[in-house]
Amino acid sequence: MKDLLFYLGFGTICAHELDSMLNHEWRVMPLIRALPEETGMMVFVAAHIPIFAVLVALVSSKNLRTRRLSRLGVGLFLVLHGALHILFKGHPAYEFENSFSNILIFSGSFIGIMYLILAWNEKARCTT
Repeated sequence: MKDLLFYLGFGTICAHELDSMLNHEWRVMPLIRALPEETGMMVFVAAHIPIFAVLVALVSSKNLRTRRLSRLGVGLFLVLHGALHILFKGHPAYEFENSFSNILIFSGSFIGIMYLILAWNEKARCTT
């Protein structure tokens, strides 16, 4: 169940990044928002190439410790990501107002919480 939650959570963040293009997320992000529109969009998209390459490598690592810690990191990021969207909701360039966008963002956060709970419970069982 824990692995399924991880993959679903990872799927929500990947789908959200597709959706973020429709909602011009680079206009809200510090540093990138200061760039000209087209440059900001290209930097935003290009930055996701190494980010996702490293993430996929880490969460699928043959080293069990690396894989476990990376997946915990993704679970934590899913939770924090939802919090960031709440914080940025008041920004004038924030466009994630439709239901589908919010389902992607906050279902990912919920899945992240569930994943972290299962991981915590599994770790507690192993140490007792």
